[in-house]
Amino acid sequence: MDRIRIRGGKPLSGEIIIGGAKNAALPLMVAAMLTDQRLVLSNVPRLADIQTMSLLLAQHGIAVDPVGNDGRTLSIGGTITSTEAPYDIVRKMRASALVLGPLLARTGEARVSMPGGCAIGARPIDLHLKGLEQMGAAFRLDGGYIDGAVNGRLHGATIVFPIVSVGATENLLMAAALADGRTVLANAAREPEIGDLARCLNAMGAQIAGIDSDRLTIDGVERLHGAEHSIIPDRIETGTYACAAAITGGEVMLHNGRVEHLGATVRTLREAGVDVVDLPGGLHIRRLNGLHGADVMTEPYPGFPTDMQAQFMALMALSDGAAMVTETIFENRFMHVPELNRMGARINVHGASAIVRGVPTLSGAPVMATDLRASVSLILAGLAARGETMVNRVYHLDRGYEAVEQKLAACGADIERLPG
Repeated sequence: MDRIRIRGGKPLSGEIIIGGAKNAALPLMVAAMLTDQRLVLSNVPRLADIQTMSLLLAQHGIAVDPVGNDGRTLSIGGTITSTEAPYDIVRKMRASALVLGPLLARTGEARVSMPGGCAIGARPIDLHLKGLEQMGAAFRLDGGYIDGAVNGRLHGATIVFPIVSVGATENLLMAAALADGRTVLANAAREPEIGDLARCLNAMGAQIAGIDSDRLTIDGVERLHGAEHSIIPDRIETGTYACAAAITGGEVMLHNGRVEHLGATVRTLREAGVDVVDLPGGLHIRRLNGLHGADVMTEPYPGFPTDMQAQFMALMALSDGAAMVTETIFENRFMHVPELNRMGARINVHGASAIVRGVPTLSGAPVMATDLRASVSLILAGLAARGETMVNRVYHLDRGYEAVEQKLAACGADIERLPG
């Protein structure tokens, strides 16, 4: 199992190219199931989750073919030959549940294993199922699988989400594109990745109004056609490398970073003493006069994202004050805290909140990655720590960050991947 070794204390300096958004790419790949023509996606990140989704689509009969030599453009399409999403694939990645709506919309049936992914807390898909039931689907649980069927076509419905759910919004948005009549999704998630999906669906012939708002109106159409679509840059990768520049006292240009996608992240970074300058083509990041404690509470977009919580906590570990970090999305997302404390951080967890009292320095140590964002938070801490940090179990990292050690090394970090 690979490890990453870091010898800290070197300020980052240079340029980093932000890749396509993983959390946009995965539902966009699934959207190819809604048509019998080809969907061509560009700016695709090269990540383990993309490979997992390619395997899942192949299981359904949908081919994922690279266009060109760099693997960043994919042509996706084919005829659905199987409506089963098996456990061996779905257990690796929660986004696999997104095939449920498209399968029901296209074929009238689906058999999907209960999803997996990072062990950061319970993430039930009951909102997906309840919404699809309002659209005419029926479900039963059988041996860890969700068996779904619809008599004829799905029909439009007004669905009010009791809580904001990115996955449920995406699943129902895709299903509604081919349903009979009008579907309204109220209290819908507003993440930029959902807007990206909606724009791609419209390019395929869907009729979706209210994009980027919390109320989406979808007038179902008989069929969709192929299209070409470029995936938006990854806002979480952008925020992560902004934290990397800040925690090392460096100065980095993040090409393709978009300030308009960062929501509360950019506001919080600035409050913490990080200079974020929006320039043509990207963001310039540097630390000003030390790091200052700033409180955050994770919330649906445009609030502070749960996917940035661990990285920001590492940053606050070296602030000149104290910060309270409150996690409202997932109940088990503080697993990085003991590992940061092993490096000399002073973090105390009280229920859903963590109190971070800044320390002058961190010390390198062997640490264990527990999930995707925890992995990169430990790398950030290692970049700033004195001595050597060894981050173990970094396979989580490859699900969401492409070539992280190469990007950081190109900016002066002393970092390398070691085979397990």
